[in-house]
Amino acid sequence: MIAAIILVISTATLLQFFVSYARSVIAASSKHELSPQAREVSGVLNHDVRGEEFVRLLQLIGLCPVPGGDTNRVRAVSGYFRLLGMAKTLMGRVAPALLRWVETERGSCAYFAAVTLDRRIAFSRELMAQQMSNRI
Repeated sequence: MIAAIILVISTATLLQFFVSYARSVIAASSKHELSPQAREVSGVLNHDVRGEEFVRLLQLIGLCPVPGGDTNRVRAVSGYFRLLGMAKTLMGRVAPALLRWVETERGSCAYFAAVTLDRRIAFSRELMAQQMSNRI
């Protein structure tokens, strides 16, 4: 019985730290302004991004080379997005206010994905410029 209580408390604490980490990563990206190239590729015109676009943006991120260091952040936000999806499914009908908050958070996850795509596009352009300068 004691072991089960310790397991539940440990899991709840780990979940709390995970959510805090994911939200801090998302908050850091919310201050980033997207470049015109990223806006064109992602289809994101302003900070108002629907959560449904997250999966499509993740697929675009997967097509770009990894600059290093952002893979764990993308995985954390993806896990947080799935957690929000579960909360939406389980609690959406019971608490409409929670549903609005979940949709706002899912949109923030999608904007994070657009910012990550922007960074990877910039990295790809730098790689291309380096290769072109080495050829000459």
